[in-house]
Amino acid sequence: MMRFVFTHSHAFPGGRVAPEDDGGVEPGCLVEFGDGVTVLAQWRQEGADMVLDIPGYRTAKGAMIEPRRWRLVQDVEGIWRSRRISGN
Repeated sequence: MMRFVFTHSHAFPGGRVAPEDDGGVEPGCLVEFGDGVTVLAQWRQEGADMVLDIPGYRTAKGAMIEPRRWRLVQDVEGIWRSRRISGN
């Protein structure tokens, strides 16, 4: 199962994310946040980018995070960054 690791307690525009590819093709994945929270999500490949649909969840400190769709792109240094897809 594909895994995405965010360095903070939530995704945000420009935030760093480390995708860990297991070679699987299923749309289900795990999303781990820097505060220890892990959620089940959906992802798909779009050209060189990935699209990640993260459901609503609570951070370890109890803040409610709304569901969001993110485009993950590699910057010039090869680091994956999140970009919020407009309209969500």
